Amino acid sequence: MSAPVGIDELLERVREGLDRVEPKDAHDAAQAGEALLVDIRYAALRDRDGLIPGALVVERNELEWRLDPQGSHRATEATSHDLHVVVICNEGYASSLAAASLRQLGLHRATDLTGGFQAWRAAGLPVTA
Repeated sequence: MSAPVGIDELLERVREGLDRVEPKDAHDAAQAGEALLVDIRYAALRDRDGLIPGALVVERNELEWRLDPQGSHRATEATSHDLHVVVICNEGYASSLAAASLRQLGLHRATDLTGGFQAWRAAGLPVTA
């Protein structure tokens, strides 16, 4: 058995395998229909800070079930393992781990938003109440 790693090391390892996306690039890809933005923030944060227009809202504990293209509980947007999914959490930490989990399901283009929702908002990108 290998030695346990701390969360910081795990996060670093996970991110090595992701092509993380900056807010403007995520916005442009979503607008062009080239990426599905998936907001995994919990309801209190969405209520407090607002939503990204067009993003699919999926609670973190349902993410794998909703995005597995072969799953019986998949969202209609979960059409293919080739889907470019950009996972968004509040600050870009939990989303990295979530994207890695989606990759284990075969969603090989899954990644996350650098800096999360807070970076999106700071970049002046669209947010609705």
